[in-house]
Amino acid sequence: MLAIRLARFGSKKAPTYRLVVIEKDRARDSRAVEVVGHYNPRAEPAAVVIDHERLQFWIKNGAQPTDVVKRLVKKNPAAAPAPAV
Repeated sequence: MLAIRLARFGSKKAPTYRLVVIEKDRARDSRAVEVVGHYNPRAEPAAVVIDHERLQFWIKNGAQPTDVVKRLVKKNPAAAPAPAV
């Protein structure tokens, strides 16, 4: 089963995270199937970049987001598409 979760990167006491699609039973920093975003909690304000299109693709194909990922997506909804002129 696939999961969408955070993988920790960065140096000691200065973490950054990637939102990754990965097999549920793999280690936290193992090789991911795809990186769908990143999160820097140390920036002011915290920087979150998510590829919502790819995230929805993986959710539709059975990947389960963790509670933390759900919270990040809820706080940072996809931008509305520009109206056609």
